[in-house]
Amino acid sequence: MKTFDGYLFDEIRLPAELSVNELKEAAFISEKKNLILYGNVGTGKTHLATAIGIEACNRGKTVRFFRTATLVNQLGDAQKKGELNRFLKQLSKADLLICDEWGYVPLDRDGSKLLFQVISDCYEQRSVIITTNLEFSKWVNIFYDEQMTAAMIDRLVHHSYLLLFDGQSYRIKNSLMKSYP
Repeated sequence: MKTFDGYLFDEIRLPAELSVNELKEAAFISEKKNLILYGNVGTGKTHLATAIGIEACNRGKTVRFFRTATLVNQLGDAQKKGELNRFLKQLSKADLLICDEWGYVPLDRDGSKLLFQVISDCYEQRSVIITTNLEFSKWVNIFYDEQMTAAMIDRLVHHSYLLLFDGQSYRIKNSLMKSYP
């Protein structure tokens, strides 16, 4: 499990309104605010999202963590089985929904609509963390529908902090392959 132990914030740009301590305390959840963790692959976005999720759990919050493609697949399966409302109700009980690897896998139209429903249901009701390496202008390539993409971005950014991850991939920096003479 990824925690804050040893986590470095050196190469993350935080907005002025958000401090490292507020992140470590998961304080934004009580305010139903969101985090969008944007930046290069391997820069610690998933680690930070996980650490925040663990801290939120330690503080009595209910957290659901999904790879975004997995969430969409589960939503589609629930819909096919006639259990979508039950699954959405389970999601609605979370104080924090973490959608990791947002945009890594393109979604079909039905999956996009289901994910839009989840994000719409979260709006001003619970917090969301999204990890992504895609800028907003490219999200239409995931969701295909410009209006739905614009509406989703509108709901997400209204109460969100954008954290920028500028560094080099941790995995590449610490690769065993670098040890060759």
